[in-house]
Amino acid sequence: MINIFNFNDIISIKDLKREDIDFIIDEALKLEKIAASEEKSDILDGKILGMMFFEPSTRTKLSFETAMKRLGGECIGFENSITSSVSKGESIADTAKMFEAYCDGLVIRHEMEGVSKFISDIVNVPVINAGDGASQHPTQTLLDLYTIKKEFKDINNLKIALIGDLKYGRTVHSLAYALGLYNTEMYFVSPKELQMPDEILHDLEKNKIKFHKKEDLKEIVDKVDVLYVTRIQKERFGDEEEYQKIKGAYKIDKNLIEGKDLIVMHPLPRIDEIDADIDNTKYNKYFEQAFNAVPVRMAILKNLIK
Repeated sequence: MINIFNFNDIISIKDLKREDIDFIIDEALKLEKIAASEEKSDILDGKILGMMFFEPSTRTKLSFETAMKRLGGECIGFENSITSSVSKGESIADTAKMFEAYCDGLVIRHEMEGVSKFISDIVNVPVINAGDGASQHPTQTLLDLYTIKKEFKDINNLKIALIGDLKYGRTVHSLAYALGLYNTEMYFVSPKELQMPDEILHDLEKNKIKFHKKEDLKEIVDKVDVLYVTRIQKERFGDEEEYQKIKGAYKIDKNLIEGKDLIVMHPLPRIDEIDADIDNTKYNKYFEQAFNAVPVRMAILKNLIK
C-alpha cells in the first residue's frame, strides 16, 4: 500500500489517492488504544506542533492537540487572529515563518481559501490544512471515512446523503471528492440556494461518479446508508435576511428515521438540524465521529512529522 506521507503536506483531499486514504485508516485503527488512553506512546517526544487558528474551532483544534500529546509531543499556537501579531498588522507570511522557527509542523485554519497552500510554499515544515474558507477540510474527511469504514467494514457500494449547506460547506466538498474514489452513490440534499458547486459536480460527472441532486429529504431517507448532516453556516452569508429564509431547512428527528437502516453523521457543531432525541439512539454516530478525530489525526502526525 502506498504511504501517503511521501507528501510533505496535507492541503487538499484531491491530492490523495484511494490507497493513501486506506493507509491512514489502517494506521488510525492501530492507534485507537493510545487515543483512548489505554496505552501510551512517546513517538513524537520532543516535537512541537504549531497551531495557527485564524478562525474559531473547537473539535479540530482540540483533537489535533490531543493527538499530538497522546504521541508524546507538545503544541503551541493561537486560537484566533486577535491573539496573534496579525492583529497588529504582521503579515501571515511573517507569522508563518516565525512558527517555522519554533515548530516541527503547522496546522492552519483560515477563513480565506488558499492560505494553507500559500504557507506550505514558504515554510520548510509540514503543513496541514485544518479548513480554509469554503474550500477544503481534508482531515475532517479522513475521520469521516474512518467512521464509515468502522461502521460498515467497507466504504464501497454505500449510498450516502450529504445534507444542508453544500455550497459553503468545506467538509462536504472534501467528502464528495473522497467518496468519489470509492464505488458509492451520493445524494446531494439542499435548498436551491445552497447546492453543491458546479465545479465539484462537473468533476464527479467527468469521473462517472453517481450522484443525485434533491431538495426533499423525505424522498431519499429510505434509500441511503448514511445521512451526513451539516448546519446552515450563518458566518458564510453576507445577507442576514437570506440566512433567515434558509435557516432550519432540514431537521433530522426520530420520527423521520425510526425503523430505517442508516446512521446519522455530522461534522459539528450542530445548531438545530439534528434533534436531541437522536442522541441516545443507535443512529447517532456524530459523537463517535468527534472521538475518531484523535486516532486519525494521530496517524497523520505520526507519519508526517519526522
